[in-house]
Amino acid sequence: MAHKRNSVEVPELEKLLAGKKKKYVRYEEGAVLYSMGKNSFRQVAQDAHAVVRLKRIALVNVEVLDEYLESFRE
Repeated sequence: MAHKRNSVEVPELEKLLAGKKKKYVRYEEGAVLYSMGKNSFRQVAQDAHAVVRLKRIALVNVEVLDEYLESFRE
């Protein structure tokens, strides 16, 4: 039995983040936004110390993650 993935609309996400209206994203949204797998995104977010846990929900602070990724730029 194949596992169905939930699809996330990328244009809607990009609109929200362009206007800086959405500061936190879930792993699924972030993986689509940053064009990487969910587990890779989760690991990068944890390395950046950008994960905030609320009860059973993990949210990633996009601003902190962006700063972390920019630090690797040459």
